[in-house]
Amino acid sequence: MRADARRNLDKIVEAAAEIMAERGVGAPMEAVARRAGVGVGTLYRRFPDRNALIAAVGDHYVHAMADALDRAASSAPDAWSAIWDFVTWAAEPGRAALATALAVLPDEVIMGREEFARARARWVERFDALVRRAQAEGSMRTDVGVDDLIHLLNVFACHPGRLPEPVASRPVRYLHLMLDGMKTGAATPSAHVAP
Repeated sequence: MRADARRNLDKIVEAAAEIMAERGVGAPMEAVARRAGVGVGTLYRRFPDRNALIAAVGDHYVHAMADALDRAASSAPDAWSAIWDFVTWAAEPGRAALATALAVLPDEVIMGREEFARARARWVERFDALVRRAQAEGSMRTDVGVDDLIHLLNVFACHPGRLPEPVASRPVRYLHLMLDGMKTGAATPSAHVAP
């Protein structure tokens, strides 16, 4: 692919991600083309239908998550700080709005696609390695796993509408409180846990 064609493709996908975060996955294709600064014909040559564009946005989203995780892991002073930074980044309103828009789609549009599944599996693998590192460093509870963090992100980033109003109005506060509960020393003794 020529460099200018690649730039147009990247502009379209980034514009689509922004528009979908603002207006949902049903946003007009013309609005995407306008935001990207390309003609509608160019948009449709690259993406013959809405599902093709949504699939590209899904791929863009999971790659952005992986890149952000790598940045956090390489710039934070320790693994726990990297997890904290990444989870906070992932739940920021703009990104959370896109995750919310994508979460309502049928699996075959994004989640069921092989390319997305592979990219997501690589991201989960790296996230899991970071969790294990934080546990080995002694900063994170050993009874918490990467799935717990993914479920937490799923609630705060993909389904914020399901949060009670006091939590939804201050999501960062409650996200941080929940993360604090994952630190070493925060565990409830097993004798006190209800069955």
